[in-house]
Amino acid sequence: MVAYQILGCRLGQAAVCVRMMSSNTAVQQSAKLAGKIAIVTASTDGIGLAIARRLGEDGAHVVVSSRKQTNVDSAVAELKGLGCSVLGLTCHVAKEQDRQNLISKTLEKFGGIDILVSNAAVNPAVGGVLDCPESVWDKIFEINVKNALQLSQLVVPHMQERGGGAIVYISSIAGFQPMNLLGAYSVSKTALLGLTKAVAHQVASDNIRVNCVAPGIVRTNFSSTLTQHPAVYEKILETIPLGRIAETKEMAGLVSFLCSSDASYITGESFIAAGGMQSRL
Repeated sequence: MVAYQILGCRLGQAAVCVRMMSSNTAVQQSAKLAGKIAIVTASTDGIGLAIARRLGEDGAHVVVSSRKQTNVDSAVAELKGLGCSVLGLTCHVAKEQDRQNLISKTLEKFGGIDILVSNAAVNPAVGGVLDCPESVWDKIFEINVKNALQLSQLVVPHMQERGGGAIVYISSIAGFQPMNLLGAYSVSKTALLGLTKAVAHQVASDNIRVNCVAPGIVRTNFSSTLTQHPAVYEKILETIPLGRIAETKEMAGLVSFLCSSDASYITGESFIAAGGMQSRL
């Protein structure tokens, strides 16, 4: 049996916090994104899934996507089990028809788009930037940068119809401090910092805010190549003042904030969440 407990809410407040408690789960939900419709790409595991979960817990209708139907089904089941309003779709962001379908099915199900979190990224090769084959370079920049732009071009008209919106690009600490083993990937993540500025300036008059989150080393399958070897892992920890790598939920809270009215005067900015790793002055 699920019990509901109102936590410290006052009359007149827009956000109402509800703690849902059962024998198996304890999920805190707020209404700060109530009624908002959010698309999160590459969102069936890792950082993307954590972001989708947090947006759903904060009241948004969430659209999750992945290239594989089995991954989509698993994520949808997990989020529905938490009480989230969710739609799951297969989407390879490099395929135009998949991108179009992602938008059309979202509109069909929920009637609009308020939030885009562009999280899809690849790194098919390890090595320095000068060692990167042309085909690998093209693939990295297609997925990590060009497709992020193309999705933005698709969602902005629908955000304009709703009087505003929020776009968040997921970059990386490597966009500020390139990693030798992730040469081309690092450059692509730097490009997202510029894309954030450019798009933010163009859509500011439409009340669409565009920001960027640059995670440090986060415990995901994607980062396992950096953390699976004890010697390499110890070297990584030496660069992190907090002395640990991040959990995915620690990125999700920042994204939710940037999508909410709490960040209503923030646009064109990039936020580093890297445990104190060297980034910028």
